[in-house]
Amino acid sequence: MNKSVLIGMGAAVALLAGCSSVERSRDLADPNVPGVTLAQQVCSNCHGMDGNTISPAFPQLAGQQPSYIVNQLTNFRAEQRTDPAGYRYMWGLSRHLTDAQIADIADYYSKQTPKRPRGPSPDATTLAAGKQLYTQGDAQTNVLACVTCHGPSAQGMAHFPRLAYQHSDYIVKQLDIFQNTEGRPGTPMAAVTHPLTAQQKASVAAYLQNFPE
Repeated sequence: MNKSVLIGMGAAVALLAGCSSVERSRDLADPNVPGVTLAQQVCSNCHGMDGNTISPAFPQLAGQQPSYIVNQLTNFRAEQRTDPAGYRYMWGLSRHLTDAQIADIADYYSKQTPKRPRGPSPDATTLAAGKQLYTQGDAQTNVLACVTCHGPSAQGMAHFPRLAYQHSDYIVKQLDIFQNTEGRPGTPMAAVTHPLTAQQKASVAAYLQNFPE
């Protein structure tokens, strides 16, 4: 066997070894794979490498509260979230994650810079109505102000998620789940969303996607 063939074989072996290393692994069942690797190699397929997904089917994770991400991944792992996204995707993906991997994933995404999704801006009336609901609620219909739990900049607080720059379609979908199903247990959102109308949900979601800088 000539020298060039041996060199080529050696390079191939080295390449395969690199692809199978824990620093590049996509093995969700390997507790030795760092959480940041899983975030970049697996989670990024839906949520984006930097947590800014282009699809409204998936939540933005950039700048998200780390304790919120930890809480949600833990709930997925325990199969406590029964909304469609939970049992279709996240139950299986989170099944073997360790607490350390979950903490690393949360830390990674919480440190990414959130970006406003691209898309046409809603009309001024819709944005004003959304701002009113977010900052003050609606006393006549018993709608509570979102700012109380999610913060003045919609940045979230501890177990309450960041909502600024979240896709409006995703927010409406989650509000519908809270309001009409038992798929997201253990939060006060079922009671909070109970009085919301479809128009109110659309308005506050539009405001949050286009949250003022």
